[in-house]
Amino acid sequence: MFLTGKRAAITGSTSGIGLAIARALHEQGAQVVLSGFGDDAMIASLCDEMGATHVGTDLSQRDGVEAFMHAAGEVDILVNNAGMQHVSPVEEFPPEKWDSILALNLTAAFDTARKAVPHMKRAGWGRIINVASAHSLTASPFKAAYVAAKHGLDGLTKTLALELATFNITANCISPAYVWTPLVENQIPDTMKARNMTRDQVIEDVMLERQPTKKFVHPADIGAMAVFLCREEAANMTGSNITVDGGWTAQ
Repeated sequence: MFLTGKRAAITGSTSGIGLAIARALHEQGAQVVLSGFGDDAMIASLCDEMGATHVGTDLSQRDGVEAFMHAAGEVDILVNNAGMQHVSPVEEFPPEKWDSILALNLTAAFDTARKAVPHMKRAGWGRIINVASAHSLTASPFKAAYVAAKHGLDGLTKTLALELATFNITANCISPAYVWTPLVENQIPDTMKARNMTRDQVIEDVMLERQPTKKFVHPADIGAMAVFLCREEAANMTGSNITVDGGWTAQ
């Protein structure tokens, strides 16, 4: 319970990777602030499970991010996980989708960080963890906005690490390959259309084709890595982009 007394805000944490991270931090004693959408009863159940609070603002809008951070209060651990995806050839890519993906996947992380850092500096301790993607280091076709946003998130993380290096605040990316979450599952129909493939072909020949293990990453794997980055043993890990990708980026 080494995080007792620490407050953690996790965006996109009512399902998938964000929920796994929230649970992992809670198990180590952190007070958890959740964000994200979903069934009211399900969210209430999660709050009861973890003794958490939930702030249901739209993080694709700057005022929504600021409202979330205001409600979260003084945050010691910030996890930027909220994201969305759209799969389409660039000439057919809706500009409004580009705007919304960049806003949620990248701009929101900038806005949460600028709100969280003053308290972290005063406290003399902080952890910023940005959930990026193997697509922060490489690219795939038909994902222009997502790839651009995740590359940008890697750059933002490195900049934060340099600015905060003397304040006992670390900033790191965790970059998974395909994790079986609602975000990934929801990509399948668009990818089937874009590539003229069946569902099984998308899973085997697109999603897992570049993962040498041929296995999806588990959300709990990302939760465990987030916990490690909060430990004192990770105090000299900053500006890192840590892959949990089944060997994807080793190729």
